[in-house]
Amino acid sequence: MSSSGNSNRWLIGIVAVLLVALCGALCIAGAGLYFLMQPGTIGSTPVSSGTTPGGIPTVTAPRAPAAGKNTLRLPGRGSGDPPTLDPALAGDADSAVYVVEIFSGLVTLDKNLKVIPDVAERWEVSGDGKTFTFFLRKEAKFHDGRPVTAQDFKYSIERVTNPALASHTAETYLGDIVGVKEKLTRKAQAVSGVEVVDDYTVKITIDAPKAYFLAKLTFPTAFIVDKNNVERGGRTWTDKPNGTGPFKLKEYARSQRLILTRNENFYREPKPQVDEVQFILGGGSAMTMYENGDLESVYVTISDIERVSDPKSPLNKEMTVSAELSTDFIVFNTRKPPFDDPKVRQAFALAIDRAKVVEVVYRKMSNVAPGILPPGMPGFVEGQAKVAYDPAKAKQLLAESKYAGKMPDITWTTVGAGGSAAQSIQAMTAMIKENLGITVSIQQTDWATFIGQLNDPNRNPFQIFDIAWIADYADPQNFIDILFRTGSTQNWAAYSNPDVDKLLDQAAVEKDTAQRFKLYQQIEQKILEDYPVVPFTVSNQYWLTKSYVKGMVYPPLIIPRLQYISLEK
Repeated sequence: MSSSGNSNRWLIGIVAVLLVALCGALCIAGAGLYFLMQPGTIGSTPVSSGTTPGGIPTVTAPRAPAAGKNTLRLPGRGSGDPPTLDPALAGDADSAVYVVEIFSGLVTLDKNLKVIPDVAERWEVSGDGKTFTFFLRKEAKFHDGRPVTAQDFKYSIERVTNPALASHTAETYLGDIVGVKEKLTRKAQAVSGVEVVDDYTVKITIDAPKAYFLAKLTFPTAFIVDKNNVERGGRTWTDKPNGTGPFKLKEYARSQRLILTRNENFYREPKPQVDEVQFILGGGSAMTMYENGDLESVYVTISDIERVSDPKSPLNKEMTVSAELSTDFIVFNTRKPPFDDPKVRQAFALAIDRAKVVEVVYRKMSNVAPGILPPGMPGFVEGQAKVAYDPAKAKQLLAESKYAGKMPDITWTTVGAGGSAAQSIQAMTAMIKENLGITVSIQQTDWATFIGQLNDPNRNPFQIFDIAWIADYADPQNFIDILFRTGSTQNWAAYSNPDVDKLLDQAAVEKDTAQRFKLYQQIEQKILEDYPVVPFTVSNQYWLTKSYVKGMVYPPLIIPRLQYISLEK
């Protein structure tokens, strides 16, 4: 997501003595506390990669709000507050994790990542594969009890495609619908491809038959919002959102907590089983809170992985390891010198020993990314596309580049709040210094500012930066097309290759699944030969969950999951 973003996960920084094993260039003083925020992002989810303030991790747990017997308490997603709770603007995992519980759309993903009916109880597809007719559930209601109609869906699509709203995900996820691009470019007043047949029937026409179209409708951009709620609430309408999802927003105290309550009138199975879900957004150590009994589940960080993995530890029995469909990337802005030269991009890529960073810094909680697609993604082929570590060739390429001897200043932008930057970033910039003789400055910024600037590809100010993408749906198109098609709003590298675009057009309409996946594999290879990005890491998720929590879901991407959970205290 989007930019997983940020599928955001905590990884606690380690003291610099661990980095001594890298090489003489990596003798970095000091200790730091940092996150690796992975999708994202919201694949689409993008996911932030960044740091928190440096220093010694605190062991003082924040004060938890009062919790009832049937209350689920969880750590917040990422580094604190979600950038937005507006589904039309939620393009990152930090936002999407809450949005998918409060709002919903015509279809959704179940815990097996299968597209299933949501507000729509069923649909029909025309013989040419271009027209989808959705039949809405008559029992579906907004949180205030008003029935959901086809007009509500039509309003939501017209709203998100209004150029004035400036949704950076509208074209990406809805652009296949006839009339969306025309509306976004002010060539049309309405989206012609969305037709209200009657109160409970809506037709959607797309420009060509595409196997992944239904999956795109599971993304928040296609969610239904209440016109009265949006227009009467003004700029702060999401403070009291009238959604249709399994949970309602009860309270949002920024930088403190976000509390959801069960939607008693939720229209489909499984219905929510817990009365309340409290997300703790800031302060103290989540692991300490978990061990004190103030959280029901927590992500295991680098600082705790060894003791939790010890079979003798009582925590070991509570640990679950699950895969995540996300890839962390090092991104080169191909519009910014010196990365407009492909030889410079390749030189930087070959100068970084990713395997050593993973071994020493991440304690093998992450693995070196084998390519753009993460393992487990349909269409993934092991060994399909690898980026080597070759300092000698890196020096040669740099000498052959147009910037040889006249390298401009270079700044690596990463998410953080001051203090020591992530040890992984320090290690990689040290490798670049050692192998290429280039000093790279590190600049930290907060996630909301970072993603806001990044989502305007024409004004992206960053030269080189790190970010992760978490899948929105299980299809290679969600990575290969969305991140690398010319002009895509999630094309962070501003990469453009006409041959890649032609193959993407071919893959989009290919009906044979095996052949379509082969096309994406071919495209992936072409992209990596141009080095707009360096696939950095892929990771598993390590979670601790109390034994009385039943039905906990650890999905590899962002889905509505709270409705599956119950408590047996």
